[in-house]
Amino acid sequence: MTAPAQPEASPAVGASRASRRRAIALAGLGSAATGALIGALWAWIAPPIRAVVALTRAGERVHDYLGTESNHFFDVPCLMLGLLTVLGVVASVLAWQWREHRGPGMVVALSAGMVTAAAAAAAAGAALVRLRYGAVNFDAVPLSGHPSVAYVSQGPPVFFGDQPLQAALTLLWPAAMAALVYAVLAAADARDDLGALSLADRPSDALPLTPGGAAEAAVS
Repeated sequence: MTAPAQPEASPAVGASRASRRRAIALAGLGSAATGALIGALWAWIAPPIRAVVALTRAGERVHDYLGTESNHFFDVPCLMLGLLTVLGVVASVLAWQWREHRGPGMVVALSAGMVTAAAAAAAAGAALVRLRYGAVNFDAVPLSGHPSVAYVSQGPPVFFGDQPLQAALTLLWPAAMAALVYAVLAAADARDDLGALSLADRPSDALPLTPGGAAEAAVS
């Protein structure tokens, strides 16, 4: 007796898998490349933080922020989060439109791309702000005249603080938003295959659909 022949993978299946891998890679890399543009946009619209440096009568150097300028330590990182949120929502909606590649693989690629996009945005934004405003050292600001006062502009921060956890939360934020939107879209789809399979690709034993969309029960 001869062993039954093993079914061979058809070229169409192999091509489909290769196409899926390319689509997932494109979704991840496209999101990461967009992050640099987000960082450049943030650096362009983020306001600086203006401060004053003075010398007291006792000869002590002090500095303080003008008016409500210190609020920019909070609202400017919020601006970065807002831009990354928009990126996460738009990217997940566009990825969902790629009907034939819907599934967990796309979610993983999208989440990884969002983390990379946030890192690219933070790096690009911090670098451009540094080039634009420089690094301010309040102890080295030259003071002249009487009274000895100098006004400086400090570059806005990318993160809410210098702790690793605060930076990590900013990097993970757009990935969480993208995964949430993708999950909502998947939950709102009534089909098990999320519409990824066309009618021609559905298995032959699948129940037919009624005009209303419900599967008809088999008649014995």
